[in-house]
Amino acid sequence: MASEFVYQLRVPKDRIAVIIGTDGQTKRELERQTKTDLTIDSQEGMVSIEGNDAITLYTAREIIRAISRGFNPDIAKLLLRQDYGLEIVPINEYAKTQNDLIRLKGRVIGEEGKGRRTIEELTGCTISVYGKTVGIIAEFDALTNARRAIESLLSGSTHASVYKWLEQRRREMRQKQAAERF
Repeated sequence: MASEFVYQLRVPKDRIAVIIGTDGQTKRELERQTKTDLTIDSQEGMVSIEGNDAITLYTAREIIRAISRGFNPDIAKLLLRQDYGLEIVPINEYAKTQNDLIRLKGRVIGEEGKGRRTIEELTGCTISVYGKTVGIIAEFDALTNARRAIESLLSGSTHASVYKWLEQRRREMRQKQAAERF
C-alpha cells in the first residue's frame, strides 16, 4: 500500500507484545478495522502506522497509544466508536520527587483499587494507571469529568469531595438526558 499518511510512536517495550497479540491476532484485527498497516520494531519499541485515510489513521494511533498506556486491547478498541476518546494525564506534572509519584499513583488507585473503581462507576469511564500517566477512555461527555476528577485528586482534593462533585455531575447529566427525551 502506497500510504499517504504515516505516524511513528514510541511504545514501552513491555507493551509491544500486547499490541501484536497472540500469533499477531491483535495487530491484524487493528489493521483490518482501521484499514492501516502497522510495522512494529520490538527491539526499538517503535510502531509505524501507515494509511490513506487521516481519520482512521488517527484512530489507529489513539488505540496504539491507549494500549501503550496500559489498556487492554479490547478496551482500547472502544476508540473505534465516534463518541469515545482517550485522555492521558501526566502524573509527573503534579509530583516533585519519585516518592510523590508513587504516592499520587496510590491516590488515584485508592485502597485496593477503590478510588479508580469509584471514578469509573461515577463516570462510565475506564482508567489505566501505568508508568507516569493516568489514561482514561470514555464517551466524550464523561471524559472531561473523569479527567477533572483525577486532576483534582492529584492536586490534593479529598476523595470524598471529588466523589461528591462527580455524583453532582452525574445527576445533572441524567436530568439533562431526561429533559431531552420530553
